[in-house]
Amino acid sequence: MHILIFFDGIIPAVKYGGTERVIWGLGKALKRQGHRVTYLVGKGSQCDFAPVFIYDPSRPFREQIPAGVDLVHLHQNLAEELDRPYVYTEHTNGAGDALLPLNTIFISCDQTRRYGGATYVHNGLEWDEYGTPDWGAKRSYFHFLGNAAWRVKNVRGAIDVVRGMPGERLVVLGGTRLNFKMGFRLTLSPKIRFAGMVGGEEKLKWLARSKGLVFPVRWHEPFGLAIIESLYFGAPVFGTPYGSLPELVIPDVGFLSCSCSELRRAAEAAEGYSRQRCHEFARETFSSDRMAAGYVACYERVLNGETLNPAPPRLRKIPGEGRFLPWNP
Repeated sequence: MHILIFFDGIIPAVKYGGTERVIWGLGKALKRQGHRVTYLVGKGSQCDFAPVFIYDPSRPFREQIPAGVDLVHLHQNLAEELDRPYVYTEHTNGAGDALLPLNTIFISCDQTRRYGGATYVHNGLEWDEYGTPDWGAKRSYFHFLGNAAWRVKNVRGAIDVVRGMPGERLVVLGGTRLNFKMGFRLTLSPKIRFAGMVGGEEKLKWLARSKGLVFPVRWHEPFGLAIIESLYFGAPVFGTPYGSLPELVIPDVGFLSCSCSELRRAAEAAEGYSRQRCHEFARETFSSDRMAAGYVACYERVLNGETLNPAPPRLRKIPGEGRFLPWNP
């Protein structure tokens, strides 16, 4: 079948580029599985394995769809502007009270449940582009990977976990030492290094020498590419049991708790985890090929006249749940 992948971002990914990285791997995997792929993406995009059309937000969306497309895979919600088969992937928690399209696909079981949906496909990555981890490399720090300016990511909690560990350091990938977005946060501890918003080879070098990912998020993480990227490089994950994390972090590859002291004790035993097991789990479970196979099953259902959810999904509010989920310092 001929699939049009739409996202108003630039491919290949610039810096971190989470969704961009996912749709890049999806396109490659679909081609390997015998399908035809075309991208409709943001200005500046290029691709050496599939045709690229540049999205123009000033023009009607349906007029920009090339001839011969069997199904449009949306990664931004423009379903109302379509008159042909589609699926839409919801990558965030940002829909609020809005109804999502009937053919919405979520990216974790937990996210599906919270929206009252019925269909999900775990994200996957094109692991061959990440290279082979150097298992002999010295591991000399822990890392946090995410936008540290988002309070729900809880970089403060990650700092507290490692600051209480004698002789250990934390590298924050995705933030700066001085942050006004969090009500003026200035971290002076020499045990904490801020590497800024890193991507590409620079990010991979940091991951390859980490003892583990400290990821104490305080929201329902929809998926968490930071988790599977860290696991790929043999870094076990120490995080909170929220959102998709229980699906991604099995006991073999990490530990989950909303207690700072419990995460600290688990991280102190990081060397007890098999780095090869972490790597194999990520590579086998969250590959672009496995993701593409899941999406193809959804495409076939839609082309056969089915809908992917019994009713338009809507984010459900959980009684008594605040903006920030519990964290015990």
